[in-house]
Amino acid sequence: MSREQFWFFHPFRVRYSEIDGQGVVFNAHYLTYFDTTITEYFRALGYDQFADAKATGIDFHVVKSLIEYKAPVLFDQELDVGARVARIGNSSVVFELAIFLKGGVDALVTGEIVWVYTDQQTHRPVPITKSIRDLIATREPHLA
Repeated sequence: MSREQFWFFHPFRVRYSEIDGQGVVFNAHYLTYFDTTITEYFRALGYDQFADAKATGIDFHVVKSLIEYKAPVLFDQELDVGARVARIGNSSVVFELAIFLKGGVDALVTGEIVWVYTDQQTHRPVPITKSIRDLIATREPHLA
């Protein structure tokens, strides 16, 4: 993945509490970086996922998380985490994510997160609404 594939980035600085004994970010924290970045992605789109879920009873569930480590991320490094929606299915959204050094071009870590739009009473998938699809497509022209 290259930096040019992303329109949205969220900054992080690696904190001491996020590293392991080797001084590298502990593996579980990468999912926190990804999750936070997806939340900020939707905030940048003007979509309040929490309010929408509360009003409709429908929310997204994570059904897949994939992380590929290409180079270590170290204490105190400044990062840009990119997020984009690669695909939208009937009830699923596939996010591609990448972690870059601040201003860097080579991804240190890449990932994929798959969400399924789910009725919170039945926990069964439901179709993603046209309004959510259209909102995402405003910044992801390949989905229009």
